Amino acid sequence: MDNTQNNNEVTDIIESHIEANDEVNTNSEADDAVQFSNLATNISLNHLNDREGLTEIDWQRSEDGNYSPSSYINRDLSLLQFHLRVLAQAADPHHPLLERLFFLMIFSSNIDEFFEIRVAGIMQKLNLGDVSTSIHGMRPSEILNEISAVTHDAIAEQYRILNEDILPALALEDIRYLKRDELNSEQSAWMKRYFTEQVSPVLTPISIDPAHPFPRLVNKSLNFIATLEGKDAFGRDINLAIVPAPRSLPRVIRLPDELTGGKEYHVMLSAIIHEHIGELFPGMNVTGCHQFRLTRNADLDLADDVDDIAKALEGELENRRFGDKVRLEVTTECPTPISDYLLNEFELHDNQLYRVNGPVNLTRLLFDFNIPALRYQPFTHVVPKPFRREVDKLDKATSMFAAMRKGDVLAHHPFHAFSPIINLLWQAASDPKVLAIKQTLYRSGTNSEIVKALAAAARNGKEVTAVIELRARFDEASNIAVANYLQEAGAVVVYGIVGYKTHAKLMLIVRREDDKIRRYVHLGTGNYHAANAKVYTDYGLFSADPDISEDVHKIFQELTGMGKPANLKKLLHAPFTLHDKLMSFIDDEIAHAKAGKRAHIIVKVNALTERRLIDKLYDASQAGVKIELILRSMCCLRPQVKGLSENITVRSIVGRFLEHTRIYYFYNDGDERLYCGSADWMDRNLFHRVEVAFPIEDKRLFKQIYQDGLLNYLQDNKQAWILSGDGHWQQTKLAVSEAPHIAQEYLLKVINRVGESV
Repeated sequence: MDNTQNNNEVTDIIESHIEANDEVNTNSEADDAVQFSNLATNISLNHLNDREGLTEIDWQRSEDGNYSPSSYINRDLSLLQFHLRVLAQAADPHHPLLERLFFLMIFSSNIDEFFEIRVAGIMQKLNLGDVSTSIHGMRPSEILNEISAVTHDAIAEQYRILNEDILPALALEDIRYLKRDELNSEQSAWMKRYFTEQVSPVLTPISIDPAHPFPRLVNKSLNFIATLEGKDAFGRDINLAIVPAPRSLPRVIRLPDELTGGKEYHVMLSAIIHEHIGELFPGMNVTGCHQFRLTRNADLDLADDVDDIAKALEGELENRRFGDKVRLEVTTECPTPISDYLLNEFELHDNQLYRVNGPVNLTRLLFDFNIPALRYQPFTHVVPKPFRREVDKLDKATSMFAAMRKGDVLAHHPFHAFSPIINLLWQAASDPKVLAIKQTLYRSGTNSEIVKALAAAARNGKEVTAVIELRARFDEASNIAVANYLQEAGAVVVYGIVGYKTHAKLMLIVRREDDKIRRYVHLGTGNYHAANAKVYTDYGLFSADPDISEDVHKIFQELTGMGKPANLKKLLHAPFTLHDKLMSFIDDEIAHAKAGKRAHIIVKVNALTERRLIDKLYDASQAGVKIELILRSMCCLRPQVKGLSENITVRSIVGRFLEHTRIYYFYNDGDERLYCGSADWMDRNLFHRVEVAFPIEDKRLFKQIYQDGLLNYLQDNKQAWILSGDGHWQQTKLAVSEAPHIAQEYLLKVINRVGESV
């Protein structure tokens, strides 16, 4: 695979929101990472020195039962703090060098989306009035000011890491991104030919004059503004021009081996255009050339009363490219008159200008070089034992069904392979006993084996139903293509419920066995996406349990038909029962605590922002319930606040894999409850999406999830970040005598045998 193709695939992964993070080396000394571990704290919302003990804030509870706004953390600022924790990984010298570069690329992608969605949304609220509408009480203008201060510091630090740490270290490994003045004469001649043959034919310089107004630029596109002297062919005295860089061209070009001795030497497209931009304006003098990038609002506004969701989305996707302006990036050497001109043209303010010391889009850098010493140690994704045993015993066409009939099977991705899900579908597609297959698809992709298997099943005469959520952000176009492909194969495709995203991860296979109907199901915490499954941590349950299978059947009927909410036996179901059940489970723990009994809650989700659950957790803490929260990103709850949340701790794990499992555990006076599911503890998941949480009833699997998915992460003392009541995150510091424990590395060792001599 050449580097260009490889880079395109890496870019696809980034733009699909795979924030792949990595753990540090367990052999490192306790104090080696002090500098990088304080990064996210130093670039923070406030600058308080006291991080020890309980936080004291002026919180109150009113007569109507609501806690005061000071009891909550702003969700957008909390999300921004997660991005800083990702950035901190790029500064960690214990990560392999190319993985550190990848962290920078991930941070760039995260910040892009943060501006496209979150900042754009706050700006829209500000336009409607600078009034607080959220639980934290901050006005839109206050949030935007905080965001501006934090992101300016963070982006400056990002480019410092790139220029002072990573690029010099890469150069020592003969990986270089050459600047124009670093090319020798032969390389310069090659670059000129490349410009003439590959770049110039697809460039379109646009002069700025009364007949050519400032062009409408695509969201996040690379552009150049050139200052000119002299007259053009028509005698016009034009002093400004815009040159958009075509998106069809690679942003990084590898120099030929004969010019580098086989070394990984590259040149940026921006450098090639900059060096030869004068050739686009013959007879004129180019006095300046400066790259810039404009970020726009990329959220989609889809009305709930549309007649055809697919057609409406196709229209909105074009609008996404030209949404409202939210950010302008220029390079550090861009003169102030030029940046002021661009700000005025885009109607942006000074605090929306970001000067960067390098390429304006780091997500397009190459990083996926085949140099194992600079990458993480690879591992083999193993198949769960029950499926391996049955393959040895039975014909492969029936082996997975036989394993599921014997009992539930659990897969823990990415440590376990994604292949059993694909194999199950392919077996079902060709099995004459299979009558129907139903599946939800949130993010999959047109090249997905999942989609191909469903299409094959439909062509083989199976009744195939796909519930495709077209509105999965930034995957809308791909999902429309998947829907069209499956429909052409003969599958029934529905788009869920208008106004409610179908976020549940469900697969149902109906099979005739001995003149009876038996159902087989798969339920997951993550998407049916093979690439995601390699870098996301998720659980998947394979089951033939009659009650769970019947519940899944009812949910599919609910999604494709009409009628009252399904009456389910075991599954918790948003937007109908999930929130109420969670509230009642917490109430049970409160009752146990007040009765003097042990009461314990452990929750691992991506985010906690829903106010009523937060308030209930506050109530539980004050009643004496021990509450341990493992949250990847957003947390609006303030832990460890005196009198409010003394019994609540919050931690976040940022590691090699993106933490994505959702687990809800309640001690329940010894009759323990443990659920996995697709829903975070957010308003959108609990009230505006179709979500499913499923109980873990098999004692062996219960123990496995409790130990590997919860206790293991609570014991992490290297990759864990701890949230204090004042809203700061601090990375755990390993005591000199303390043995390091890295949760993800532990799972790699016990499941995949990484680090063992085989």
